[in-house]
Amino acid sequence: MTNILILDGHNDTLLRLHKSHESEMIFFNENTFGHIDLPRARTGKFAGGFFAAFTPNENYKVEPEKHVTKTGYDMPLPPPIDQPFALNYTNALAATLFKLEAASNGKINVVKSKEELIRCLNKQKLATIFHIEGADAIDREFHALHVLYQAGLRSLGIVWSRPNRYGEGVPFRYPSSPNIGDGLTDDGKRLVKECNQLGIMVDTTHLNERGFWDVVQLSDAPIVATHSNVHAICPISRNLTDNQLKAIKDSNGVVGINYAVNMLRPDGQFDTNIPLDTIVDHISYIADNYGIDHVALGSDFDGTTVPDSLKDVTGLPKLLKRLEIAGFAEQEIEKIAYKNWIRVLGETWKE
Repeated sequence: MTNILILDGHNDTLLRLHKSHESEMIFFNENTFGHIDLPRARTGKFAGGFFAAFTPNENYKVEPEKHVTKTGYDMPLPPPIDQPFALNYTNALAATLFKLEAASNGKINVVKSKEELIRCLNKQKLATIFHIEGADAIDREFHALHVLYQAGLRSLGIVWSRPNRYGEGVPFRYPSSPNIGDGLTDDGKRLVKECNQLGIMVDTTHLNERGFWDVVQLSDAPIVATHSNVHAICPISRNLTDNQLKAIKDSNGVVGINYAVNMLRPDGQFDTNIPLDTIVDHISYIADNYGIDHVALGSDFDGTTVPDSLKDVTGLPKLLKRLEIAGFAEQEIEKIAYKNWIRVLGETWKE
């Protein structure tokens, strides 16, 4: 298993670099903060993945201890953000990604096609996919969408866990169904079709259940959740129900398993003292019930709290070893690690 590469469904490394007030060039040096840098990525066989541009709410803080319930917690949704502010922030994060590519001496590529992606993996270059988490930056005429596509955008999450003009995300609530709020707006429905036409992958992560079913009805591409888990194991609002998982399977789509401890643990808590087998449990559930072709990895590195047993990107080979111990064959682990992402992107992208 030591030679299996990993293509990951989601990270927030661009935001971490942007907020650090340091040069993004620190990414090229091994360091002890965050989950990913280039040297550690190579150690962990991290071959690339979806690098998210996420716009946070300004001056918005939630104190978790104020939102504890008798059975768990119920975090309020952050308020919407202005489109011009989100677009400016998205451009700044995209610029960070392109600066990394330019300064890498060919070690990092922003990939725009399946062929480029495979070529990067074969040549051991870090393959980065430009993703936007939450379509807050997109104007209703979709001018920004087309410009960002030309710049390299190939994956778009309709919402983060707050409302925008296109739909509504779920709050971080445990225990809870994801069936919270209304479905996609009329603009949201148009956005799905526009993304299909361009060849931008639509990510249903963070979307509430009614919005999810709107995407299923509208999209002609595989249904994808880049960093979500199994609701039957951990009944948090952010995780996917069995009906949703079946719809993803029926569309030939994929779920990238998130390493967030509160989305892995059956009790929904933030305790990081859990074994890697907790991640394996979510992978096995989807593989056993819906097929090995419909589960992948979607770490949420640099955007969440991961198990101590994983630590950072260097722990990924240990995770693949746990999959082997759990009975997964090498060909199956290759699908989970990178081949399922390649298949879905090949069925979605137009280039």
